[in-house]
Amino acid sequence: MSFSRAKKKVYTEEELYEYAVGALARRMRSVAELKRLLRQKVEADTEFGQTLVELIIRRLKDQGYLNDAKYAAAYSTFRRDNEKFGRMRVVTDLKAKGVHGDVIDTAVSATFDDVNEEKQARAYLARKRLAKPQDQKQAARIFRQLIRAGFRSKTIFTILKKWDVDDEMLTALESEGQE
Repeated sequence: MSFSRAKKKVYTEEELYEYAVGALARRMRSVAELKRLLRQKVEADTEFGQTLVELIIRRLKDQGYLNDAKYAAAYSTFRRDNEKFGRMRVVTDLKAKGVHGDVIDTAVSATFDDVNEEKQARAYLARKRLAKPQDQKQAARIFRQLIRAGFRSKTIFTILKKWDVDDEMLTALESEGQE
């Protein structure tokens, strides 16, 4: 008994467009994310499939449904205000989503220029319910968590110094942060 693969459905331009609009209705996406999604629906290795995807992307851009600059600005603001992440984390996430570097720089600069990073890091710690560390292990954990959240080492050390973490521990963490 042999199993044959079911033939992939061939989408018309209109069906693929409706699918793309539905995907954008569920949540905002970058151009690269939407292209990846559409390529799964067509035979992307054929010239017809590539042309169809590009045609739909162009149509969505012309209608104002797809705009990486607006996406990056909205994404940066959301991550700053709701999740309390730092600048570097937002930049990394936007790069992973396929947004162009210049667009990222513009959006993140506009979003984070007037933000006090220490205040943002303290808001992140409060959101995660992290309190003053009692020992070196907890201090290292907080340090790593703040690094992952996108805060600079300088800001993290300022917070840890205000919490009276001993200098020996700060030196060890500093060497870890350099790696």
